[in-house]
Amino acid sequence: MNEKNIESILKEQRSFLPAASFTKAARIKPDDLETLYKEAEADHKGFWAERARRGIQWDKPFSTVLDDSNAPNYAWFTDGELNVSKNCLDVHLDARGDKTAIIFEGEPGDRRTLSYAELTAEVCKFANALTAQGITAGDRVIIYMPMVPEAVIAMQACARIGAVHSVVFGGFSANALRDRIVDAGAKMLITADGGNRGGQIVELKQAADTALTNGCDTIETVIVLRRTAQDVAMHEGRDIWWHDAVDGQPDTCEPVPVNAEHPLFLLYTSGSTGKPKGVQHSSAGYLLHARLTSKWVFDLQDDDIFWCTADVGWVTGHTYVAYGPLAAGATIVMYEGAPVFPDGGRFWKICQELKVTVFYTAPTAIRALMKLGDELPLSYDLSSIRLLGSVGEPINPEAWIWYHEVIGKERCPIVDTWWQTETGGIMLTPLPGVTATKPGSCTRPLPGIVADIVDEEGNTVDSPDAGGYLVIRKPWPAMLRTIWGDNDRYIETYWEKFQNRFYVAGDSAHCDADGFFWIMGRIDDVVNVSGHRLGTMEVESALVAHKRVVEAAVVSRPHEIKGESIFAYVVFRGDRPVGDDEEALEKELRDWVGEQLGAIAKPDGIRFADNLPKTRSGKIMRRLLRAIARGEEITQDTSTLENEAILDQLRGKS
Repeated sequence: MNEKNIESILKEQRSFLPAASFTKAARIKPDDLETLYKEAEADHKGFWAERARRGIQWDKPFSTVLDDSNAPNYAWFTDGELNVSKNCLDVHLDARGDKTAIIFEGEPGDRRTLSYAELTAEVCKFANALTAQGITAGDRVIIYMPMVPEAVIAMQACARIGAVHSVVFGGFSANALRDRIVDAGAKMLITADGGNRGGQIVELKQAADTALTNGCDTIETVIVLRRTAQDVAMHEGRDIWWHDAVDGQPDTCEPVPVNAEHPLFLLYTSGSTGKPKGVQHSSAGYLLHARLTSKWVFDLQDDDIFWCTADVGWVTGHTYVAYGPLAAGATIVMYEGAPVFPDGGRFWKICQELKVTVFYTAPTAIRALMKLGDELPLSYDLSSIRLLGSVGEPINPEAWIWYHEVIGKERCPIVDTWWQTETGGIMLTPLPGVTATKPGSCTRPLPGIVADIVDEEGNTVDSPDAGGYLVIRKPWPAMLRTIWGDNDRYIETYWEKFQNRFYVAGDSAHCDADGFFWIMGRIDDVVNVSGHRLGTMEVESALVAHKRVVEAAVVSRPHEIKGESIFAYVVFRGDRPVGDDEEALEKELRDWVGEQLGAIAKPDGIRFADNLPKTRSGKIMRRLLRAIARGEEITQDTSTLENEAILDQLRGKS
């Protein structure tokens, strides 16, 4: 093994075949998949061209498939024209206008539904309202809203008139909102008086007003949805209520054809330093991938009730709430609030009452619900669920098994999906009627996606025990086009590492003897212990395999002899250990990891916590944990944390 390679020390042997009954009814069967792989391998451009011709209704058909003359700024279907909203809504009206498009449940318990015809009418009215306020094609519109249907309506309305939307997650601070408004040069802000989260009101309008007091000179209009009905300040001449904006607007609006490469949206990813990156996605390529993967990966059938639990403030909520499932003609569920309000059964109650058939959520949510025990989910009827999915980060094998056994009753395939804000849609995943799944593996790239694992020199890593950089060797339609206003940063971040030869995902991975991919964590999370480069995700998986551990996060910190050492944060089932129990359990866990992975992977330090620092979307903020482990001052914005007080607990034990 090349000493520069990352070592894979996690040995997961379990494998689960899809049920024959599922395969029989599935959209894609084993022979279909092999045909797709062969077609894509034989003619990469032709494969995507055929999907685009079949899957998109074009206002002007394309003749150019891929323009690579300015690589790595690739462009797809460059002479074609279409409208994304038309492809999500209008195309369904004749055949399924009365079909339910959205089922919404608010955290307080209010519920409403919108058919495709009703959703189209609402989108048209709001698109007309945007036009009346001076928004035209190419203008940037910031959307800062709770998880309510109006968020999707606003996104679709922007797409309908060719405006470029940028959704800012409703949990972000006023400072984060301001930075995104300024970078995008936005002309309008769409927000709400507030949203409901964990029994509290999230003060969205108040945060928006704070953001707009400092340097947001491009904003001309603020449209405010009345959601929580508390008093908010309305600035005369700038602010207008949503209901007033749409009052009297016609419920038809001709969709504006745009070029295939016209920006559909900007979505900002935040780093630990520097300004956020505005990831820019196109119209046609993104829509194609969103629609196709919604159908393929989730095996969407006409009677499915599809629930992706992600907020539209994240890319998962863009691709698998606002665009992909609607383009596929599916019924989606939207839920406004916290997964454990008023108790840990809320998700399962919604699944039972709405007869959810496809459930797609994050490993952090799975582990949080797993921590509450089996009794809660077992007290609900989850028999409607036929397919489960995981998204956001690698799922550790023990959480996968719990999901499979307790939620899926050992009959539901699990699609463990790998993709990024930058990729636009799912890239590596099992296909539920075909793939024999392995707990913790995202299995294989989809047809048309050419993924590889390479070493520091860009050479393919052949050993199944060695990891490296996860890269994509060929362009794909949904790929990001650039970073808004900073193309040099785009090239430097995603391409320069290997001389623009392929897209660098920033994740480490290894590929086993069956050709299955295993994500080992972010490249910058690799720990170098005595010359051994270890992925932190594998150590986390070993810790969570212990019967008393529900969640773990592993970081590195400097070590005089080893160079770096492994430091672990552990959340237990039940009460956090203290005193002698804490010392004994730390030794037990170190020995356990040694048994599972080998002595080299034993953590040098373990800190027990009631929880881990997470954003409101459930993402563990490992940079904060690394800073705490190293005794460094925390300088990044922590306002997006679900519970900032957890930092005090973690620091207090250092």
